[in-house]
Amino acid sequence: MALVRHAERELSADGAAPYPVGATVLVVSVPEAEPVVGGQRALFDPSARFGVTAHVTVLYPFLPRPEIGEGTVAELAALFATHQPFEAAFTGCARFPGLLYLGPEPAEPFAALTRSVTGRWPALRPYGGRHGEVVPHLSVGYGDDQVLDGVESAVAPGLPFTTRVTAVDLASFDGDRWTAVSRFPLHQERIFQD
Repeated sequence: MALVRHAERELSADGAAPYPVGATVLVVSVPEAEPVVGGQRALFDPSARFGVTAHVTVLYPFLPRPEIGEGTVAELAALFATHQPFEAAFTGCARFPGLLYLGPEPAEPFAALTRSVTGRWPALRPYGGRHGEVVPHLSVGYGDDQVLDGVESAVAPGLPFTTRVTAVDLASFDGDRWTAVSRFPLHQERIFQD
């Protein structure tokens, strides 16, 4: 299995953001992770400095912001509505080279969301196609083994935790911060009462 890590994890030499203005991403936000990983992400995940909250990436990069119009938003809404909400647990830490992450269990529903998007937009590849198999994950921190040992020790007492995935968010980078643009609910049964 090919290992995956974020390519855009470090600031450039001049401190500028490693993301182009107008870049977009599709993510599953995991607010339940913030009390567990937020402090470590602030220290060891440079993306946190740009407003990136705890999440599992569905697709980065997505289309540039100027190319996303009402039609694309409607297509994304329809695409994600075909998926059912699901529960995921984060029970332990794992590593890619230089990255400590939490792997969701089950991982397949996250992978299915990614396959749906790349099935509709086949030219868009996760992480620009730089990696083989994409492994759904929640990034916690980057560093050498000693740094990651410390990050893992800090995070482990907060595990396990669960989340209920009910939506996918589209966020865009404005040059300073990532901000949410749209939220796409996963399909939810409507209960009709008499």
